[in-house]
Amino acid sequence: MAGISHAADGLLRVATMHLACARLARGERARGERGACGRRALRTARMDGAARALPGSWILVGRSEGTRTLTQVQPATRFIRVDHPVQGHDGVALVTLERPEARNALSFALLTELAGALEALDADAACRAIVLTGSGDKAFAAGADIVELADQTPERLAAEGQFNAWDRIAAIGLPIVAAVRGYALGGGCELAMSCDLIVAGDDAMFGQPEIRIGVMPGAGGTQRLTRAVGTAVAMELILTGRMMDAQEAKTAGLVTRVVPAAEAVSAAMELAATIASMPPLAVRAAKRAVLAAANLPLTDGLRQERAAFFALFGTADQREGMRAFMDKRPPVWTGR
Repeated sequence: MAGISHAADGLLRVATMHLACARLARGERARGERGACGRRALRTARMDGAARALPGSWILVGRSEGTRTLTQVQPATRFIRVDHPVQGHDGVALVTLERPEARNALSFALLTELAGALEALDADAACRAIVLTGSGDKAFAAGADIVELADQTPERLAAEGQFNAWDRIAAIGLPIVAAVRGYALGGGCELAMSCDLIVAGDDAMFGQPEIRIGVMPGAGGTQRLTRAVGTAVAMELILTGRMMDAQEAKTAGLVTRVVPAAEAVSAAMELAATIASMPPLAVRAAKRAVLAAANLPLTDGLRQERAAFFALFGTADQREGMRAFMDKRPPVWTGR
């Protein structure tokens, strides 16, 4: 507990420093971000040993397959990296939060880019599961961007619609596996809980410490945490700001698996690959039904489940799956 308190105090000191400097730094930060935008206007990707600069809003991703090099053009973002396809993990995309200098703090710009990247993958027939992680080994996401939130007002938060990105993330139909190392606090914990499964490294720490800076969770923390771990545990964590480690989170029901820290992403990729090998329409329908269980009365949930089950009997994958079972052969899924 002493170690946890010390870590929390350290993060709070950083947040306090940001709050104190917010107004003084705003002009410099804006100029710095404009400069950063300019520097990021040209992205480079290594392919066949040569660095190639690409103008505008595109990056070129290369991968080798046998003696060929396959390339793929993707939109470039400031804070999100998308790797798809990932060699050895058919149908799985790896999405990485890229703000290591801020412990992957969730700015409005990052969340908007993340929502857009996930929506693009959701519409890509070649993608059947997503792994979401944070860059570096210190944090999945250490929370919201406090500097950005410090001067907000109720009216601005309601009018500007910046929190709509959270709704877009929650609406993704593909299963999303969070690979968590280090801190997943505040908005970071809420983002992990917005995923469908959480694979945690044994160095992961979860919590909703917003109460310590004068507010409360605002992106699903009070709702999803309570559904995951129960009222008693959620109430304590939210009202005290206490963090819990990976093993406690697993015992409480928040985390799917705990693995050695260095294996968090690879374990999440393997889990996602297993899901991606299943019939795509059935996976999406099953995800919707499980999520509905948290929101619907039992009778309504059973009715929705049965309707989805019946509907799958109109798909080619249902016919293929049952025929393959009877023929004693592996099924070949088409997503139809």
